[in-house]
Order: sequence, then C-alpha cells, then structure tokens
Amino acid sequence: MSRKLFCEISPFTYKISMYKEIFKRHLKNLLSFEKYAKEKSGVRLENLVYTHNSLIRRRLGDVDMELQENKSVNLSLAAPKVSGIIIKPGETFSFWKLVGSCSKAKGYREGMTIAAGKPSKGTGGGMCQFTNLIHWMILHSPLDICEHHHHDGMDLFPDFGRQIPFGCGTSIMYNYLDYRFQNNTDITFQLVAYTNGTHLCGELRADKPLDYKYHVIEKDACFALVGDTYYRRNKIFVNKVDKRTGNQVECRLVKENNAKVMYDEKYINSGIV
Repeated sequence: MSRKLFCEISPFTYKISMYKEIFKRHLKNLLSFEKYAKEKSGVRLENLVYTHNSLIRRRLGDVDMELQENKSVNLSLAAPKVSGIIIKPGETFSFWKLVGSCSKAKGYREGMTIAAGKPSKGTGGGMCQFTNLIHWMILHSPLDICEHHHHDGMDLFPDFGRQIPFGCGTSIMYNYLDYRFQNNTDITFQLVAYTNGTHLCGELRADKPLDYKYHVIEKDACFALVGDTYYRRNKIFVNKVDKRTGNQVECRLVKENNAKVMYDEKYINSGIV
C-alpha cells in the first residue's frame, strides 16, 4: 500500500496544504515582473474575433441539479469581474487575479467541483465552466496560453449536449491553479462575459481586424477498450487560415487525450477500437 501524501491524511492536512499553495502563489505573483491586465472598459472594441455561449444547467451523470442552480448564481457573480477587461500588447490575463476568492461572504454558493478525480462540491463551484469558455475563445485567436490545467487522464461525465470536442476543458483552484494567457501581438484584445439566465456568454474582441482566422479540429476520436477498461482518445488541433487567400498556414497540435472513462459503459455510443 502506497504511503499517503500529507494532504491526503485528513481534511485538516488538506486545508494546510491548500493554504500553503495559495500563499506560494501570492508570493510568486508579488515577485513576478509580469504585467497583468487590469484595465476594464464598458465600451466594446470594434472587431469581434470569436463568440461562444455555454449552457449553464447541464445534466452531468448523477450530479445533483441543485449544484447546477447554484453554479448559475456563482457565474453571475464572477462574470462582471472579467467582462470588459482589456488585454494590451505585452500583458497577461489571469483569471484569479480578476475574480478573486469565491467565498460565502461574497454571495457564492456551493457548486460542483472535482476532487481526487471525482465529482464533489464546494463554495464557488462551477468556475471551471467560466475558464472553459475563455479557453475555447482563446484557442480561436493568436493569443498565447501560458497556464492551463486539465483534468488529465479522466473522462468524468458522459456527453449530454456537448458543444465542443472532449479534452478542451480546464481545471482551476484558487489561486494556485490559474488560467492565464499572454498577448504577444501588436493588437489590443478585450473579453466580454455575461449570463442571460440560461447561458454563460462570451465574446473576444479586438481593436483591429485579424489577418488570420482559427479553427479547432478534433481528430482520431474514439473509445478504446484496454482489458476491461475503456479509454477516451482524441487529438485537438488548431488550424490557422489566411483570411485573404483561404489557405491554411499552420496546423498545430494543442492536446492529445487518453482519458479513463469514469462512467457506466452504457453511455458510450461512439466507435470502439
């Protein structure tokens, strides 16, 4: 039997480990020379780069739908803290530096979280959906992702109304698992985010038109049976296309997934190899 990590001994030691990581990230941020995006504007930049809407209340296996209702509240509190943010050339976007901690005192409710590879719940749960939305839009742009965590190795829920390819998600935890991207272009970008009751809505905008457009492509998607265990596999590519000529100028692999299926095999309805 393998020896437990300190954070696995008890809920108390887990909290100690968590606060240690939070302190370490605060210290790292303090000593960093990064220039973080912090200016916001209520005026939307002229050029729409990409837009996406994400359904808030989704049925995820046997997860309590009350947690989905609470997530709706949590997202409505977090969205205004990001919406309107201007990311100038040379600046870095940090999700947690804008949203801050999600506490009961701020009105956040208990939503779904992922702990030890399983669905759980915690105050402020549901923020992953927000960074999922941002990540999907950033993949359709020339912005450079510099911090991205993922629930690697696990396919936690069967597909119910999936809009984007499997494996394009994010994993975050205040504040040491962040979602960040850098603007290494000469263009100023802006993120707009809001909820409309049913969806979390996002827009990525720019102060000038882009010369290229970006398409996210899924390839080699399948379920593979290895022994008595199913794995979900696919590859995610971003195609960069010249708007003037329509020619593809780059095809970049951004993620290769080989995730253990954590739900009942009756939900698997894709091809098996």
